[in-house]
Amino acid sequence: MKIGIGLPNQVRDMRPDVIPAWAAKAEEAGFSTLGTVGRIAYPGVMDTVALAAAAGATSRIGLISNVLLGTVWPPVLLAKEIAGIDGVSGGRLTLGIGIGGREDDFVADGLGPKGLGKRIDADLEVYRDVWTGKPVGGGDNPAVPPGTREVPLLFGGFAPKALARMAKWGTGYVGGSVPPEMVAGAFDQARAAWRDAGRAGEPRLVAIAYFALGAPDTGREKVRDYYSNMGDAADFIASGVRTTPEAVRDAVKAFGDLGADELIFNPATDELDDIARLADIVTPGR
Repeated sequence: MKIGIGLPNQVRDMRPDVIPAWAAKAEEAGFSTLGTVGRIAYPGVMDTVALAAAAGATSRIGLISNVLLGTVWPPVLLAKEIAGIDGVSGGRLTLGIGIGGREDDFVADGLGPKGLGKRIDADLEVYRDVWTGKPVGGGDNPAVPPGTREVPLLFGGFAPKALARMAKWGTGYVGGSVPPEMVAGAFDQARAAWRDAGRAGEPRLVAIAYFALGAPDTGREKVRDYYSNMGDAADFIASGVRTTPEAVRDAVKAFGDLGADELIFNPATDELDDIARLADIVTPGR
């Protein structure tokens, strides 16, 4: 199982200028992937900005949005931005995409939080059209240069339609920020949807876990704040932040036992030293 690390782009009141340094240190430390967290109405940095900054600061490490809220964007604009980030990174991007649910994230006129399933289905068609060079805007020009590839897609969610969407369009599935025993069933459902769709092989399975090693109390509070609109669930998610080497190792073993292909540790603070602390636990002898 590969071990990745998130960027602190949606840690409350994070320092935006930490992102390039964070990305470079994560690559140097040997992590497989850099991930982002998606939200609009929150004092952080947009996924696309964070991923572009990370692409410019690195040359080898993978990039993933984990997950980006696709339905809050006009689809042609998002598809072009994603293609650009993938291009400047040399083809290192995977688009983890979701439909969102917080009403305050829908800040673009005409893109309110209704009919999201139908909207993402239509948007996915648009993404493919853009990435394959079809003209946009009623003219003759495509939005992307020749050689643009179709960016790999990951999906989350538990509803049958979400899993069917993953099996049709995706290369795999992203689990939620919950304990391994709660992710196990979702992974099984993703595998079943993949088989039912007649897809060959197995879906890529990505797990997520929060961590805060240098400032555990601050980390728990930041995570609680991020999920504060979810009531008691915010406390539950915050209680799962891994704050000790033992807790980190337990997460690695548990998600590995579930068959996860990759575990991404999302930071609960923007403390740069946490990169080395985590690497010392999960990539000893690097």
